[in-house]
Amino acid sequence: MKRLLAILLGFGMVLSVAANAAGDATAGMIKGQTCLGCHGIKNYNNVYPTYHVPKLGGQHAGYLVAAMKAYKTGTRTHSTMYANVADLSEQDMQDIAAYFEQDGK
Repeated sequence: MKRLLAILLGFGMVLSVAANAAGDATAGMIKGQTCLGCHGIKNYNNVYPTYHVPKLGGQHAGYLVAAMKAYKTGTRTHSTMYANVADLSEQDMQDIAAYFEQDGK
C-alpha cells in the first residue's frame, strides 16, 4: 500500500511539473498585474494593515500554482488572496505562475 501511494504521489508530481510547463509568461504578465499591488511593492510590506508579503518573482511555478489553488479552495485562508484567485481558470494560474517564475519582480 505504501509503495502504491509513493508511486501515485510521484506520478502526480510528474503531471504537476508537466502541467506547469503549459503556462504562457507573456499572458501571465498581463493577468498578474493585480498581484503586483501587494507582491511588487517596496520592501514587500503592505501598508494597511502592515504585514510582510512574499516576493513572487523567481519562485517555482508549481509552488505558485499550488498556492493559488489552495487559496481558491480554502485550504489556505486569506480573504484578499481568495478574492484575487476565485475566478482564475487553471490556464490563468499557469500563465501567472510562468510569468513570476521567470521574472525577478
